[in-house]
Amino acid sequence: MTDSDVLAGHLQELRRGTVVMAALATLSRPTYGYALLESLEQAGFSVDGNTLYPLLRRLEKQGLLVSEWNTEESRPRKFYRVSPEGEALLKALLDEWRTLHISIEKLR
Repeated sequence: MTDSDVLAGHLQELRRGTVVMAALATLSRPTYGYALLESLEQAGFSVDGNTLYPLLRRLEKQGLLVSEWNTEESRPRKFYRVSPEGEALLKALLDEWRTLHISIEKLR
């Protein structure tokens, strides 16, 4: 295993742990899945659709997202937005993220 393979594996783990925060932070306004993928990509946060769509369903089931179908266009799309519970979770996760960052900086 090369150094780049090791780094790639750890970066994948780090991203996997932050994809919930990225999705919740992006969904302050109603957005459909593919547009969310594009927004995340433009922000430098590449996520595969096979990761994102199950995550959206899970977050909705947990009450952290709400969704609604838009059938006004030729192709129906499911729009997601963060719920008040999702906003509270995002705040808590971001607070913890900042605390962890500060702790790691103290260790350097």
